[in-house]
Amino acid sequence: MTTISWNDFTKVELRVGCIVKAELFPEARKPAYKLLVDFGSEIGQRKSSAQVTDLYSTEELIGKQVVAVINFPPKQIGPFMSECLITGFHDEQGRVALCVPDKAVPLGIKLC
Repeated sequence: MTTISWNDFTKVELRVGCIVKAELFPEARKPAYKLLVDFGSEIGQRKSSAQVTDLYSTEELIGKQVVAVINFPPKQIGPFMSECLITGFHDEQGRVALCVPDKAVPLGIKLC
């Protein structure tokens, strides 16, 4: 494991957003969704691709708060431009479980 400084950690903008739109991403190499995530009025909405199709349907993603990195540069994923990185953890079968707050928090709030 590589050790980082506190200063390195504070550079990562981990923010809470709410998924407002989720649709299949058929052009992705691995099964994925295209997501639109609202981070509140200060940050606005950002697009992301997430490989969470094993554990979540598009319907259950709508309204879910998620933790995302918002200060990576945009990344082209096939025909789609991802503007943030939704975080999650692999389970024993390799499926991705989303990293979410366990209580509702304000949109755009930074991880502390």
